[in-house]
Amino acid sequence: MDADIKSYEQVNWRELIRKYQVPDFPKAAGQILTSIVPYIGLMILMYFTLEISYWLTLLVAIPAAGFAVRTFIIFHDCGHQSFFGSKNKKANDVLGVITGILTFTPYHFWRRAHAEHHATVAKLDQRGKGDVWMLTLDEWNEANNWKKLIYRVYRNPLTLFTIGAWINMLVAQRIPFPGLSSQDKRSILLTDLALLVIAVSISLLIGWQAYLLIQLPVMMIALSVGVWLFYIQHQFPGAYWARDEEWDYLTACMEGSSHYQLPAVFRFFTGNIGFHHLHHLSHLVPNYHLPRLYKEHPELAVKPITLRDTRKLLAIRLYDEANRVYVGYPR
Repeated sequence: MDADIKSYEQVNWRELIRKYQVPDFPKAAGQILTSIVPYIGLMILMYFTLEISYWLTLLVAIPAAGFAVRTFIIFHDCGHQSFFGSKNKKANDVLGVITGILTFTPYHFWRRAHAEHHATVAKLDQRGKGDVWMLTLDEWNEANNWKKLIYRVYRNPLTLFTIGAWINMLVAQRIPFPGLSSQDKRSILLTDLALLVIAVSISLLIGWQAYLLIQLPVMMIALSVGVWLFYIQHQFPGAYWARDEEWDYLTACMEGSSHYQLPAVFRFFTGNIGFHHLHHLSHLVPNYHLPRLYKEHPELAVKPITLRDTRKLLAIRLYDEANRVYVGYPR
């Protein structure tokens, strides 16, 4: 066999991965109990800390946000019909709607948009479908000064991982913009209605100030973490990008999606989403099977990204298509 062929190209990965697509209901139930229950429980605890010190409230908000991210991963798997398996569509959809409300995300709207992301990952000609805005070096050189300024502000980490993330999820996903399908609009409006009912009910019980002091920091932290994860999953040194005519599915999954190698506690809170190359290889593999798949099949391993790589990842600005590398802004 050709030595230049990568290890993942030497196996029948479709057949290999099939057994990992089978759901494990005890594991699924365990994830619900270790995600949604502590998420809600910690926010209740935050209420009782308000009379002691708001600094203590904010301290409790950190693990609460971690469980919010973990709950979002369940939502994410339901959208892929993998959490309870593809044969249990109704169960996936019901839990997806519930976890979507808990994480301020309209289920059916997000599910459709995220499916487009999977279909177009690493395609230079189809950027903009559920991904972080990225210009090529040539596009930057051809852009006017206003576009360059907007792009610089957008890509600044202080914008991208804070204000931008919060506006996108807390504001933009509340609006049924023209051009969306009737199902997407209905998904957004029903989620908005559910959130309004919850917010009003809790506010009547504890006061609207207390509700905001609890809910906002949890969502702000969780959203910043979520956007960081999404960014690092597809924009990293050596990431594969190709034009439509050259694009290859297997390469896009294995080299256009990262393996973010995290410590065990972070893997827990992020629901194993760091094995992102394997997730893109088959979105029908539930997150609780990804570590076993990675461990049992080293031929599907790729060079991991670690926490130490954070600084150079933040320096990514533009994609030099000619040399297939990320670069900073030209002087």
